[in-house]
Amino acid sequence: MEQRVSLITLAVKDVATSAAFYEALGWQREPGEEGVVAFNLLGQTLGLYPRAALAEDLGVEEDEIGGFSGVTFGYNVRTKEEVAPILAAVEAAGGRVLRQAGDIFWGGYIGYFADLDGHVWEVAHNPFSPLSDEGAFRWGGY
Repeated sequence: MEQRVSLITLAVKDVATSAAFYEALGWQREPGEEGVVAFNLLGQTLGLYPRAALAEDLGVEEDEIGGFSGVTFGYNVRTKEEVAPILAAVEAAGGRVLRQAGDIFWGGYIGYFADLDGHVWEVAHNPFSPLSDEGAFRWGGY
């Protein structure tokens, strides 16, 4: 198995509402099949898929999918000044800020939010891992 993640699928209650949340943050969806929304990223795609349909695909009950699973998604930015405005945009779009922007023990600057379905995102400036010109992240930087 090659070392990569191709597609991240988020189970959501309402695909249209969740897509509107991410679009309010400036993301642009790709054309695709009805009932599924895809946002192309740098080298991956983030997909929004109906929660009930994903449970059916997995062969589990819908209530078996849910809650904080210990997974967060990281969105790194170039400067610490970019963190707080993103959290403000999240709140304006209906998301919930879990941790306001602030310094963290390892020398970075972070904040956390939950999207409309409770998926947890970290917005971070890591001065030890500068982004590429395109915005790609790599541990240790480019």
